Amino acid sequence: MREREPDGEGQKGRIDPVLRWDEVEFRADGREPPEDPPPDWQERRRIWPWAALALVALAVALAVFRQPLAEALWPDTRVQRLLDDAEAALKRGRLTAEDGSGARERFEAAQALDSDRIEARTGLVRVGYAALQQAQAATRENRLEEAHQYLELARDLQVPRANINLAAEQLRTKEKESQSGGVDALLQQAQDAQAAAKPDGPDPAAALPLYQRVLELESNQTEALEGREDALSDLLKRAEERLKAGDVTQAAELIAQARRFDAGHADLPEAQATLASTLEQRRQQADKDLRSGRREEALTGYQAVIEAKPDDAAARQGIERIAAAYAQDASRKAADFDFDQARVALDKAIAIAPQSPAVKEAEQHLSRARQSQARLGSPASPHERERRVQTLLAEMAQAEERGDWLSPPGESAYDKLRAAQALAPGNGAVRQAAARLLPGVQRCFEDELRDNRVRRAQACQQAWQTLQPRDPRLAGTRRRLAEKWVAVGNERLGAGDVNFAANALREAQTLDAYAPGVADFAVRVRTAQAGGN
Repeated sequence: MREREPDGEGQKGRIDPVLRWDEVEFRADGREPPEDPPPDWQERRRIWPWAALALVALAVALAVFRQPLAEALWPDTRVQRLLDDAEAALKRGRLTAEDGSGARERFEAAQALDSDRIEARTGLVRVGYAALQQAQAATRENRLEEAHQYLELARDLQVPRANINLAAEQLRTKEKESQSGGVDALLQQAQDAQAAAKPDGPDPAAALPLYQRVLELESNQTEALEGREDALSDLLKRAEERLKAGDVTQAAELIAQARRFDAGHADLPEAQATLASTLEQRRQQADKDLRSGRREEALTGYQAVIEAKPDDAAARQGIERIAAAYAQDASRKAADFDFDQARVALDKAIAIAPQSPAVKEAEQHLSRARQSQARLGSPASPHERERRVQTLLAEMAQAEERGDWLSPPGESAYDKLRAAQALAPGNGAVRQAAARLLPGVQRCFEDELRDNRVRRAQACQQAWQTLQPRDPRLAGTRRRLAEKWVAVGNERLGAGDVNFAANALREAQTLDAYAPGVADFAVRVRTAQAGGN
């Protein structure tokens, strides 16, 4: 209750009570409530509005980001979502799709993320049998192109051969019945195409698909078998001519075509052996050109080998060596503050192998050289340059004592050495410092790699490569790093982190694309990416 002030009416000086019902509190026990709430009650009353606001914010976040948040906290939910999507696609009859939304792609993505989930394996089996059923249905309804596609999907998913053969025979029978011109018309087309390709027709393989079609309809058609043999022989003769002319790329394409149509052709082994010998000679000539300093000729040779045989590791390593040679030129020019020539050499290196560690190191070297020149002023006197080199070497020694081999940036022993090299690459004290630093950098690589700190190990490896670029052990370090990236990437992929896995794959391929496990890991990553779209 509140007392009313005297208003001059009634008895002078009298104070009349005024009852305010909105301030009255009734209690069941009949006691008067305390005048003020206890302190802890007041504290809770102040907190409640903020707690309510936090709950509302959390509810909104869960509503908007429920799927990414769930996948981050529980990676298994991503696999389950893929399995659910795959089941839904299978029920709709969407067995495969280029955009990754088909049942096959979803099941494969789930399997890539978690190879132990039996639902993914059994799901792919079910997709295979569904494809077989669709192929048979399409055959009955004369949708022959669709039947071929479904049958191919069933083969890919390893439906038993007996089932495949039965469906394929039904399809061949239906095609015979529906072939407007019959087998004879197809055979005549094949023979005409073969005749047109002799001796120098535009497409020596034009007859082969037609002969193949005839043999799909009648597997023992004698004229088609003989015609295909002759067409393949013509194709391989054309490949031999291209090899003699030095066109290994075109020759490799022709031999690959022959292999696709008949891997058992009698002339094929000799053609493949001749191609392999020619490629080896071309690679050896490129090696010789590179040793003699003829980089452009060497690059042309290596690239020709790669075009004919994309998985040729030796040729790819040769291209890497050319890029590294240009990168070293850039570093030497930068050390002499000849920035124009350094940029020219670096641009050549980038054009050849932009992801090469040597190229990245040369870019950093050029940047540091520019910074050094800016600190010293231009031009720098020999005396001032020597004084600055001695200061950098002293700072490098202090960083070594602290154990700061590669970090912090700009203050590490390695950065101090690189700055000194940029100022005076031929200085004897600088060379001695580099030799002293190398064992520490090598230990850094081994320690970091052993502890699975792969990025730091890679930084140590790049420093090693800069300090001793011709060390024969460097190829082994790149392979070990690539294998470590694959191991870490596989682990994170199993946890549902597809983006990290994709980055790990790029790192591994840059280091050594042919390291053990890289190819299989690439398939898993692509499968996971396709199914996650």
